[in-house]
Amino acid sequence: MPALPQPDVTFSAADHPWINVRTGPQYDQVGLRDLFLDAHTIDDLALPHPPAASALLRIAVAITARITGLDDPELTASQWNALRRTCLKQGRFTPGAVHAYFDRHAWDVFDLVRPWLQEPALRTQCDHSSGINAFVPGRPAGNNLAWFSPHGHHTAEPVPTAEALQILLIHHYYGRSGQCTPRTVDGVTTGSQNSGPLRSTVSFHPLGRTLHETLLAGVLAFTGDEQLPGADACPWEETAPSTQNPSALVSWPGRLLTGQSQHAILLVPGPGGSTVTDAYLTWATKEPEEAEEPKEPEISTDPYLSYRFITERKSVARRRTKNRADASRAWWRELDTLVLAPDEHGTYVRPAVFDTLNDLPEDLRRSLRIRVHGFDQDGKVIDRQWYTAITPPLLNWTQEHDPAKAQRIAECCREAEQTAQRLATVAKKAWKTATHSGTSKTTWANKALARYWPKAETVFWRLLDEPETDAPAAFAAAAAAALREVTEAARIRHNSAAHAVAHAVKGLHRRRRPSAPRKAA
Repeated sequence: MPALPQPDVTFSAADHPWINVRTGPQYDQVGLRDLFLDAHTIDDLALPHPPAASALLRIAVAITARITGLDDPELTASQWNALRRTCLKQGRFTPGAVHAYFDRHAWDVFDLVRPWLQEPALRTQCDHSSGINAFVPGRPAGNNLAWFSPHGHHTAEPVPTAEALQILLIHHYYGRSGQCTPRTVDGVTTGSQNSGPLRSTVSFHPLGRTLHETLLAGVLAFTGDEQLPGADACPWEETAPSTQNPSALVSWPGRLLTGQSQHAILLVPGPGGSTVTDAYLTWATKEPEEAEEPKEPEISTDPYLSYRFITERKSVARRRTKNRADASRAWWRELDTLVLAPDEHGTYVRPAVFDTLNDLPEDLRRSLRIRVHGFDQDGKVIDRQWYTAITPPLLNWTQEHDPAKAQRIAECCREAEQTAQRLATVAKKAWKTATHSGTSKTTWANKALARYWPKAETVFWRLLDEPETDAPAAFAAAAAAALREVTEAARIRHNSAAHAVAHAVKGLHRRRRPSAPRKAA
C-alpha cells in the first residue's frame, strides 16, 4: 500500500544541515542557504560521495547565476565578464540576494505539494514503493544476494535525511536505466526508465581558493541565440511538477544544469523527519511512444564534461559522445584535452566551462585548480566505482597562455598512450613465444600495464620540466622496466622467456613514425 503523507514532518534543504563542507581542518554540515551566505569562508565541499558532490555543484552553480544576475541572457560577453569580476571583487554573495532567492522558493523535502526535487504524485501513480534498500547504493534489493552488506528485505534500516538527500542527487544525475517500479500516467502503466544524464561520466569543475570563487568560476556564460523570458526554471522554481517531455527545450542555466533528470523520486520520512524509511523510484520522462528498450537520452552539451567526436561509417558526419569515466585511468591522461584550445578538425573537445576561465582575474586564474569527479558505471545498471582528484593549477598551461607547454603536454600524453598500446602488443606476443602457445594470453600484458602506468606518470611530470628530453625513449624505458619486473621469475627459469622478453624490449625501443598530434575539437 502506498505510504500515507505525514503533514507535520518537515526538513528544509535550504535551512537544515545536510551538505558536508570543509574550512581548513574543520568539517561541518550546512543547508543550502548557509552554503551561500558562508561561501567566502568555506574552502570546499566535503561530500563523501563524488557523484553527489558533482550533482550539487551543478545545482549550486545554477543558484549562483540566479542570485548574481549572471543568468541574464541580454548581457553581452564584456558585460557578463565585468559582472562576474564585480561579484568576485565583492568577496562574498550579497546576503540580501541570497535570502530573497531562498525565501521565494519551496525547499521542504517532505512537503505534501512541492517536496524538493521529488514528485508527490507517485503516492497514487505507483501501486507500491521501491523500498529503502533499492534507493541506497550498495544495499541488496529484491532477489539480489547480500554478499557484502548486512541489509536485506527484513533489515531495511532507515537512512538519515541528510544522507538521503545526497543519494537523491546521485539518482537524479547518475541513475540506472532498465526496469523500475511501475508508474501509471494518463492510464498508461510502464516500468522502464532511461539512465541519468551524467551516467558513467567524469566531470571537471573549476576549484577556487574558496567556495565563493569555485561557484563563480563554474558559471557558464549564455551562448545561445535566444532564451524565452521566464521559460528557464529549475525544478524547485516551477509552480507544479510535471512529467517531462524529452523533446522540451533544454534552456540555460536552469534546465541545462538541474532539469534533465530521467528519474522520479519520492522519499517517505520517518518520525520527526530526521530519517527516510522508504522511497519511490521510477521513471520521470514520458516518451511519445513507449520504447521496447530503454535508451540513453540525448542531452545538450554539459559544460563540465569532455567530449569526443566519432566519424560515422560511410559518412563524413561526426557524432558527439561523452567521454566515459574509468576508475583505472589517472586524470593526467586527459590533460591534453583540458589544455588544448578548440580546433574544428580535432577529435576531442574540452569542457565548455574552460572557455570562460581565461577571463578571470589573473590572481584567481593562476591559482585555479580542477576538481575531477568520476563515476565508473556501465550504461545500464552496474555501478563499479566512484573517484575524485584535484589537479595542480593548470590554466597557465593552456594553449591560449603557453602554446609550447600545451603542445608538450599533448605530445607526452600521446606518447604515453601509444607506448602502452605497444607494451600490450609485445607482451602478448612474448607470452605466446615463451610458452609455445597458439594463443596470446593477456597475463603478462595486464600485469605489465599495471606496473607501467605509475611509472609513466612519473616520467610524464619529469618530461614537462625537461622539454629537450626525448619523450618516446623515456616512455619506452618505463614500459621496458615494467615488462622486465613482471617477467623476472619466468626469465630466470626459462631461456625461452628470457629471449622472448629481450625481443619484446627491443621492439619497445624501436623508433616508429611520428603520429599526428591529438587535438581538441
